[in-house]
Amino acid sequence: MMPDLVESALQQPPFSSVRTRLLFTMQLQLNPVAVVGDIGAGTRRLGLLTGGTVAGDRVSGKVLAGGIDWQTLRGNASLLLDVRLGFQCDNGAIVTMAYRGVRYGSPEIIGRLERGEEVDPANYYFRIAPMFETSDPELAWLNDIVALGIGHRFAGMPVYKVFEVL
Repeated sequence: MMPDLVESALQQPPFSSVRTRLLFTMQLQLNPVAVVGDIGAGTRRLGLLTGGTVAGDRVSGKVLAGGIDWQTLRGNASLLLDVRLGFQCDNGAIVTMAYRGVRYGSPEIIGRLERGEEVDPANYYFRIAPMFETSDPELAWLNDIVALGIGHRFAGMPVYKVFEVL
């Protein structure tokens, strides 16, 4: 059992809730997924990024071609994501973004997504945890934040709302 003082402190901000602020909306363009095959932990797939956009009040720019999404499709139809990409901001700065994430839902919903059908994002779970790196002094604050994102899969194009955790 925790002492009363500790328990009381854990009920106060910042421990009582998680606050966020919209960082940007990101749309990714990619080639059709290349299937590597069964790797024991699931089916490895590679999503090769060809571009996209990042649009927000504090961060905005173009996703650079050449990023990659190492996906693991597990037996329960959940998809683990391991993505590395870069984007060039409107001021010319380059930012790298790495994230892990998960997408899952009922087999019916995931099947529809895999076929490129439109699915209501409320019917499945799609979350990411990005981290950033840049040498640009104006954007150096990105190096020191934790972010989270909520994704939606359109045919051939994932879209994310990415939030800074305050």
